[in-house]
This record gives sequence, structure tokens and C-alpha cells, in this order.
Amino acid sequence: MAREFSRSRRVAQQLQKELAMIVMREIKAKEFGMITINEVDLSRDLSYAKVYFTLLNDEADLIKKSVDLLNESAPFIRSLMGSKMRLRIVPELRFYYDKSLSEGIRMASLVTKAVREDKEKSNNDPVED
Repeated sequence: MAREFSRSRRVAQQLQKELAMIVMREIKAKEFGMITINEVDLSRDLSYAKVYFTLLNDEADLIKKSVDLLNESAPFIRSLMGSKMRLRIVPELRFYYDKSLSEGIRMASLVTKAVREDKEKSNNDPVED
């Protein structure tokens, strides 16, 4: 019977869960607020992982600091991952800020604004008989 997900996908899901717990408990970065691990993109040989995260506060300066902090802490996080998960090779971690959430919110607000302006414009137009 074929498996529904590939091994790399299952390991990536488990990595995401463990990374979320480690970042929440072990990384002491109160100035960043809440860091959310959105996705883990794992290479086929399970040796490299791209970790995408978002912040509650999306200021450019804060994003750069958080990416730098997480990438500097990657070896420490990797060692914690090694003790939590039983893998022959613990993947090398690279952290990237995921802009999709903030872009989605921005696009939704633009659509809402356009719809509201269109309704206001249609309500203000005189009706011709």
C-alpha cells in the first residue's frame, strides 16, 4: 500500500512542530513578540531545511533582526532538534521571513477598500429616469 505522504514531507511536518516548540521555549527574544513557524521545506536527502516564519509585528528592522538572530541560533536549535527527533542526519537550518501573510492582509484590505469606494460611488451617482 502506497503512503499518502513522502518521508521528507512527514519529517518536515514533525520538524515544524518541534521547531515551533523550541523557538517558543528556548529562544529568548521578547522584542520580536510571537514567532510562528509557517512551513519547513526539506531537501530530498533530509540534510537541508528552509524554515519560513512570520512575526506578529512586521516592521522591516525587526524582521531583519529576527532573521539574523534565528540564523545565528540555528546550530543551537539544530542540536536541540537532534535530541528531540531520532534522525540519522539532523538537517541544517536556514530561516527565512515569510511575507505571504502580510501580503495577503494587504491585498484583502485593498480589495475591501476598492469595494467600499465602488459602493460609495454608485450610491452618490444620480439615478436617471
